[in-house]
Amino acid sequence: MSLFDAAPLDRPPDDKDKVPRPLAERMRPERLEDFVGQEHILGPGKPLRVQIERDQLQSLILWGPPGVGKTTLARLIARMTRCQFVPFSAVLSGIKEIKAVMADAERARRMGLRTLVFVDEIHRFNKAQQDAFLPYVERGDIILIGATTENPSFEVISALLSRSRVYALRALTVEEIITLLGRALKVLNLTASHELLEQIAIYSSGDARTAYNILELSGTVARDGAIQPEAVENAMQRKTLLYDKAGEEHFNLISALHKSVRSSDADAALYWLARMLEAGEDRLYIARRLVRMAIEDIGLADPRALEQAIAAQQTVHFLGVPEGDQALAQLAIYLSVAPKSDAAYRALNKAMETVANTTAEPVPMQLRNASTGLMKAWGYGTGYQHAHQFEDAMSDMECLPENLRGTVFYEPSGRGAEQRIAERLSEIKERRKGPGTQIRPK
Repeated sequence: MSLFDAAPLDRPPDDKDKVPRPLAERMRPERLEDFVGQEHILGPGKPLRVQIERDQLQSLILWGPPGVGKTTLARLIARMTRCQFVPFSAVLSGIKEIKAVMADAERARRMGLRTLVFVDEIHRFNKAQQDAFLPYVERGDIILIGATTENPSFEVISALLSRSRVYALRALTVEEIITLLGRALKVLNLTASHELLEQIAIYSSGDARTAYNILELSGTVARDGAIQPEAVENAMQRKTLLYDKAGEEHFNLISALHKSVRSSDADAALYWLARMLEAGEDRLYIARRLVRMAIEDIGLADPRALEQAIAAQQTVHFLGVPEGDQALAQLAIYLSVAPKSDAAYRALNKAMETVANTTAEPVPMQLRNASTGLMKAWGYGTGYQHAHQFEDAMSDMECLPENLRGTVFYEPSGRGAEQRIAERLSEIKERRKGPGTQIRPK
């Protein structure tokens, strides 16, 4: 591979090439203004946008899921900063190819030319291969842009990370993908209903490349210039369900899942979960709702429910689709069969209501921290009883304001683990009001 043999960015298509490029390739924008998504780093005044516009670019790592525009963004940066764009694939290239291109880049710099080396899937390079870029990045022979779907903190060597800026790219929203599909329809000279575009966008789970591929495949059997629902079904290899992520059916299904879990009906919970998965619902949205169920409907009746829910959420985030779906199913079953209690949920609501409807009393002096001598002189900390100086770490110090003394917010249900919690609370109350709190001998 030679830098000086690489084709310029603006090379027109070869007339001899009669095979059309894939739709995803044809839809790459040529202006930054046409790039869709990633407003958190490319919006007006955002750091990467400013670097590009001021031509003050440094080496960087683009970290994000597939199909969100990492390669497209790298090409746009090269175009806007007038750099020679040299793509690398970590799957196909080794140290020999790296050194050859780096030598060319060094010669180009001496001629006043800048080289942007784009390394796709940089996490697939081993340490030695990544090390090979370091001297050229340090000398400024190249601007390195690495793309990765893996966490750079674990997959990119620290020396390279310290010389680069990491930007996290987000999965595209349904609305952003619909925008891209609308542009693609004009290129294909086809039409499609908004509902169909939305179904494609939902199914693609934030991956524009997947969405383009489905649209292109569906368009090959369009009738009278219009893409039909059955064509989209065949392209996605599944039935298109009536489902609007922002509309009524979306809320109907999540409500059905929640109420099935609350009713301890594991089979119904699995059915409604499957409906949402098949319709392409955002897996992390489902995970968030299941976490909420663990808190709201199970609570301390089974303290492990929340642990299971967070573990499932992390699994979904780590594995993605479809492997992570099994974690959601496992969690739905666990929550369905777990003992139920909304006592902690009601306790917080009662406490919030009390805060809203009563005077905000000052924090009692015994609970204040006397961090200065003057505060101690004012009485901060007076009367404080350190629990660990008492038998069983239990004092009779009052911790509520005077006007709320004796108020009870949390009343355990007596189901599951809350039965033991109720017993413990009763024991604590008896000990606190009884005569036997003794300071431990020192």
